[in-house]
Amino acid sequence: MYTTLKIGIDADGIATITIDVPDRPMNVFTPALTADLGAAITALGADASVRGVLITSGKSSFIAGADIKDIASAYDRGIAPTVAYQWSQTLSQTFRRLETIGKPVAAAINGVALGGGLELALACHYRVLADDAKAVVGLPEVKIGLLPGAGGTARVPRLIGIAAAAKLMTDGSSVTPAEALRMGLVHELAPRGEVASRARAWLMGKPEAMAPWDRKGFRIPGGAGLTNAAIAQTFSIGTALITKSAGRNYPAPGEILSALYEGTTVPFELALKLESKHFARLLTGAVARNLMRTLFLHKGELDKLSRRPPGEPKVELKRLGILGAGMMGAGIAHVAALAGVEVVLIDATDGQAVRGKAHAERQLARDVEKGRRSAESAAQVLARITATSDYAGLAGCELVVEAVFEDRAVKAEVTRRALQVMSKDAVFASNTSTLPISGLAAASPRPAQFIGIHFFSPVERMPLVEIILGKKTRPATLARALDFVGLLKKTPIVVNDSRGFYTTRVFGAYCHEGQAMLAEGVDPALIENAGRLAGMPVGPLAVTDEVSLELQYRATRQAMEDLGERFVPPVSMPVLTHFVEDLQRLGRKSGGGFYDYPADGPKRLWTGLAQHYPRAPVQPSVEQVKQRLLHIQALEAARCYEEGVVTTAAEADVGSILGIGFPAWTGGTLSYIDTLGVARFVGDCEKLSRTVGRRFKPPRGLKARATSDTPFHPRPATGDAA
Repeated sequence: MYTTLKIGIDADGIATITIDVPDRPMNVFTPALTADLGAAITALGADASVRGVLITSGKSSFIAGADIKDIASAYDRGIAPTVAYQWSQTLSQTFRRLETIGKPVAAAINGVALGGGLELALACHYRVLADDAKAVVGLPEVKIGLLPGAGGTARVPRLIGIAAAAKLMTDGSSVTPAEALRMGLVHELAPRGEVASRARAWLMGKPEAMAPWDRKGFRIPGGAGLTNAAIAQTFSIGTALITKSAGRNYPAPGEILSALYEGTTVPFELALKLESKHFARLLTGAVARNLMRTLFLHKGELDKLSRRPPGEPKVELKRLGILGAGMMGAGIAHVAALAGVEVVLIDATDGQAVRGKAHAERQLARDVEKGRRSAESAAQVLARITATSDYAGLAGCELVVEAVFEDRAVKAEVTRRALQVMSKDAVFASNTSTLPISGLAAASPRPAQFIGIHFFSPVERMPLVEIILGKKTRPATLARALDFVGLLKKTPIVVNDSRGFYTTRVFGAYCHEGQAMLAEGVDPALIENAGRLAGMPVGPLAVTDEVSLELQYRATRQAMEDLGERFVPPVSMPVLTHFVEDLQRLGRKSGGGFYDYPADGPKRLWTGLAQHYPRAPVQPSVEQVKQRLLHIQALEAARCYEEGVVTTAAEADVGSILGIGFPAWTGGTLSYIDTLGVARFVGDCEKLSRTVGRRFKPPRGLKARATSDTPFHPRPATGDAA
């Protein structure tokens, strides 16, 4: 009768609903599960032999929330708000019928319960959670641009108070079993194998089958309504904090606060309807679509190594060589050792190599201090790293990663020395961020086994790895590189060879545009603030300081040397040259660049900027600056796509968000163009080309897309069906 759950009724009249969605590693809410659950509630409610209901899972987790694949395309399919409202109400009212079935209902939460999974549990009268660190619970919908749409904003504040509910939902963070018990989200913790028996024992006690908010005289813990000073502060300060952290680019946090405020000042049934209204508004907006599509669906596929060439055998990586023990090489050594790989970390001297290993030692000591790792475990990880200047240590390495200074001659020398020792079937990779891989591969007699593996700094925190194919890189080499990235649990994108590849080209466009505006006389504070308001992590001048003006200058000079007459200087070239050659302000590492870095306080914009780049009497608006900073990056991404550097819109989007911090609300560089509309974006760029500079001139392929109304992401079939 049911396809997603099993029902058994024992001799004591306890009905057990075991949820087990077929062909899914974890239970998620699908239309079939919602329908089955509704039918089961009706049947059990009408069965006089049933005295209580126990809900549990047939998988190792409870329920991980909604099936994002079912809802991510709602915006593209043109789902009407009324239909989205009904989607929310269908599940919400199903849970409400369970809550008011007239018989006690207990949830045996044997593992992860997130989103709709926790909302189902909250509709049960008693909740037993597995006392297991992995059995986290939470309402993470804000991370995909939504809010809990099945009663979460109505039940949680009535359980734990408005302030705690607001934090739980606007953060979207999961909580541990102990924290869930302390907060009042669950009633009891039990060993994983006993959650069902403990829940059943409660049912056998003939408890009252009524939720607290259905009892006469119920009051929300801590109070509700703006007449309560503490609650008024929660909403006023909460709104300010949300605006500070997310700007106005992400509507979900604000809608959550609105749903909480409205829903706690009205009867429970009306609160559920108000919640569905806010949910519908978010689901039918572009931001939720962008977040779900890029950061969950597309990122999920890339994490599964979807670009791995089929049929290539997997080579288990046991030993890794790293050339260069600077910040990047040391970071790669650390994350590889954490993944269980034996690492040989090589630098010019033993002392330099040992200093590189000390980076991992400091990171591990911090983990031990914070209780994230035992001292014994840290020692085992550190023991996997051998620091040396002897290239003979590369013997037996399946993969060697070069992470030396961004200089072609230096890279060629270490490549030559490494290949003298490496086995014939080993792969050599360069961590370069700018130099073409095919050119670097010329130093190797085995270019088919040469590839780019571009990590981002700091390696421990940055989730993206950009893999670059040289002209002669063979599929087996790509497979090994992807297997390595998968072992590190990072997200890979695969791009074709180009100077700067994909991420550096897009990131460079952001930095160059900021410097161009500075030269035009735009107030530097306006440039920086507009960058952050657009959703970038930091302003273009600040991030240039962090990367260093000298590095950008050297990369530009290298391109000039390599390309000769074909070289087209970036718009920032005069500013870079002035700062490096004349002012010798090289960035943060030298003590100053566009910013000063005083020892007794936070960084601040260099006061000398006004002298060297006087401010124009008429300043652009914040929106105009934001547009230039985002459009130039998206335009460069479109050029990369047209040139075949990046070959899928999914990788362009994921790479831009995870690698360079392009605003997540946009869905990534190419999703940004799609969201605006290709025709509108092209029109904007053509206008900017006339008023700002030819760098904004859209390429031919992008103009053709505008004419044919062809987005980068294909549109799904339209319609209101779920």
